[in-house]
Amino acid sequence: MNRLTYNLLFTLILPLIIVRLLWRSLKAPAYARRWAERFGFAQLSAEQKALKGQWLWVHAVSVGESIAAAPLIRKLLQEHPEIPIVVTTMTPTGSERVQAMFPEQVCHVYAPYDHPIAVQNFLRRFNPRLLLIMETELWPNIVHYSKKSGAKVMVANARLSEKSARGYEKFIKLAAPMLASIDCIATQAQNDAQRFVRLGVPVAKVPVTGSIKFEIDLVDNGQEQHQQIAALIEGARPVLIAASTREGEEEKVLAAFKKCLPKIPELLLVLVPRHPERFRAVAKLCQTQGLSVVSRSEAREVTELDNVFLGDSMGEMLSYFAISDLAFVGGSLVDTGCHNVLEPAALGLPVLVGPSQFNFQTICEQLEEAGALKTVIDEVHLSHTILELFADPEQSKAMGLAGQKIIAENKGALQRTYDIVIAHY
Repeated sequence: MNRLTYNLLFTLILPLIIVRLLWRSLKAPAYARRWAERFGFAQLSAEQKALKGQWLWVHAVSVGESIAAAPLIRKLLQEHPEIPIVVTTMTPTGSERVQAMFPEQVCHVYAPYDHPIAVQNFLRRFNPRLLLIMETELWPNIVHYSKKSGAKVMVANARLSEKSARGYEKFIKLAAPMLASIDCIATQAQNDAQRFVRLGVPVAKVPVTGSIKFEIDLVDNGQEQHQQIAALIEGARPVLIAASTREGEEEKVLAAFKKCLPKIPELLLVLVPRHPERFRAVAKLCQTQGLSVVSRSEAREVTELDNVFLGDSMGEMLSYFAISDLAFVGGSLVDTGCHNVLEPAALGLPVLVGPSQFNFQTICEQLEEAGALKTVIDEVHLSHTILELFADPEQSKAMGLAGQKIIAENKGALQRTYDIVIAHY
């Protein structure tokens, strides 16, 4: 497939994309808003229009990429406040996260669809000097027309799993010109760099900087928020968190949790689904399983008779981890590639994940090799491992310390990435 064929296919499926937006808006109304931005029609103030040609465009597809980009954006704002930054996301949750982290310091709009007209509409409004793509959210038209407009294109915190590399190889006629036009791909690890080189990217364009995700700012979240949430829980109880769980995964987590209750009847599960539109359905699921649930939004005490504390809020994940003793990170018992395992590790928690880890493959391998993380194959294995770790506080403590050590050893990616960004801007 070449770009001409790709554009034709994209045009044909555009009505289906709109229908999908409408369908998703039934559960998450935010999907029905700000459609103009998705077609490149961003509304800018006169002051913002005057910055045309100076913008640094940071594209972070959703929450995970937005959080990964945050330390870099903060450093850019601090060191070069004169550089205007526009941050784009694809999802409402990503949008909410960016606006919460940077309410006034950056311009935020939805990313344009990867259609020539939408992308060119966006570029006419901003004419960015540099497009900085977080991780590997590569779109052929966004890359092509950004380069054509005179912008440099860089990928930061880049990762490329073997599965994704094989996918690019299947469409090499489309992927090769796109990759060739990127000025720099700063990768998380050597394996990622080698896969990009295999796809034809020159070695000189693929520096290994490490993962910015190791640069976790625990102070920013604030002890006050941790204490507010901790105060809701009655008594001193062992706490298991299941973070960023996905559809079809809560059933497995709850099955494992219920297997643990006969041996640890006071165990509390903090359950935090990945997507806000599923909060209500997950609460109902817990109730149908015969469990007593208290939601964070209720702002009431979690008594000793309650089994599940449902984290139905945004921007409080670090606080949920802070009140926990053991963390299971979701997106891994279903095949969605796992979510951020570094936040619980940074707080000294033993970390458990399922076998699907392709989004964090290198980081999971590093943590597991260091003894900070365990992979569980299913809900039965998960329940056994939970019981094992609660029965062995010394092992849990050693895992937590190992995680904090590996994070400390991997600091520096932020500065290395920042230096490359400034050099390309």
